[in-house]
Amino acid sequence: MRNPPLQRTRPAFISRLREKSVPRLPRWIDWHSGLLLTALLMFGALLWVLSSILAPFLAAIILAYIFNPLVNWLAARNVSRTAGTVLAVLLLVIIVATLLVIVLPLFYKEISQLTALIPNFLEHLKSTVVPWLNSRLGIEIAPDPASFRQFMQDNLSDSGGIAKRVFVSVGTGGLAVVGILVTLALIPIVFFYVLRDWPLLVGNVNDMVPRRIHATVTGIAAEIDAVLSEFLRGQLLVMLIMAAFYVIGLWAVGLKFALPVGLITGLLVFVPYLGVGMGMVLGTVAAVIQFDALLGVALVWGVFGAGQIVESFFVTPKFVGQRIGLHPVAVIFALLAFGQVFGFFGVLLALPASAAILVGLRRLQARYRSSAVFSG
Repeated sequence: MRNPPLQRTRPAFISRLREKSVPRLPRWIDWHSGLLLTALLMFGALLWVLSSILAPFLAAIILAYIFNPLVNWLAARNVSRTAGTVLAVLLLVIIVATLLVIVLPLFYKEISQLTALIPNFLEHLKSTVVPWLNSRLGIEIAPDPASFRQFMQDNLSDSGGIAKRVFVSVGTGGLAVVGILVTLALIPIVFFYVLRDWPLLVGNVNDMVPRRIHATVTGIAAEIDAVLSEFLRGQLLVMLIMAAFYVIGLWAVGLKFALPVGLITGLLVFVPYLGVGMGMVLGTVAAVIQFDALLGVALVWGVFGAGQIVESFFVTPKFVGQRIGLHPVAVIFALLAFGQVFGFFGVLLALPASAAILVGLRRLQARYRSSAVFSG
C-alpha cells in the first residue's frame, strides 16, 4: 500500500511576509504605461520628421488660441462665429501688414542711424571719459571707434546685402523662396478654419476622452490653458502695451530713436530687468548723442522710471495677475532647445510643450509631497 504524498507546508514567517508584502500593480497598468511611452516616442519622431511642413498649421492653431476669446466676445454680442472669424483674420492681416510695411522699415532706418552715431560717441568717450578713468582710477580702456565703424559698414550698410545673405542662408534656388511664400500663405487659411471651428474641435477632443479619466484630463487641460493664457494672451498684451508706452513716451521727450529703443524695451519686458536694462542703456546712449544738456538724459530716464511703475502696478496685475506660468528662463531655454531640435516648428511648439511639462511637474510635485516617502 502506497503512502499518501506529503503536503508541502510553508513556514509561518514566510506566510506572514507574503501577507505584509506590497500588493502588485495590476498588469494593465504596466501594459498601458509601455503603450503610452511607445506612442509618445512615435509621436515625437513623427513631429521631427514632419516638422518642416507642420509649422504653418501649428502657427495657425496658436493664433486661433490667442484670438478665440475675441471671437467668443463677438459671438456673445450676436455676431456670428464666421463673421467674427473674418474680422479676426482681417485684424491679423492688418497687424502683419503694418509691421512689414511701416514698423520694420522705420525700425531698421532708425537703428541704422543710431549705430552710425555710436563711433562718434566712442570718440567722445575716448577723449573725455577714458583719460579721467586712466588718471583717477588707473583703469586703461582703449575703445576703437574705427573698428566699430568698419564692422557696422560691413553688416548694416545696405539692406540689399542683408537681403542677399538672408536668401543665401535660407537656401539656394527659387524653390526655397517659393516654399516660404506657400507656408506664409497657408497660415491665414488654416487660421480661419481652425478659429471658426474651434468649439467643434475642442468638443470632439473632449468627447474622445474616456469617462473614467475625464475629470483628470479636463483638470490638466484647464491648468495648461491657464499657463498658456498667461503668456500668450496676458504677457503678450503687456509686451505690446509697454512697447507702445515706451515709444510714445520717448518720442514725447524728443528722443529721435524712440521707435527702436521703445520696441526693444517693451518686447523684452517679459524677462525681468533685461528689457528695461537694455532699454535704459540704448536710451542713455541715444540721449547722450542727441542732447547737449543732462536734462534730455534725465527725461529719458524719467520715461523708463514711469514705465516701471505703470507695468508693475497697473498693466501686469490687470492682464497677467498672479504669476502662475512659465519662468522667463524656462521660456528662453524652451525656445532655444525646441528650436535646435525641430527648427522653426520647434520655436512654435516650445511654449505649449513647456506649459504641458510644467503642469505635469507640478502634479508630480504635489503627488510626491502627499506621499509617505516625503512625510516619512
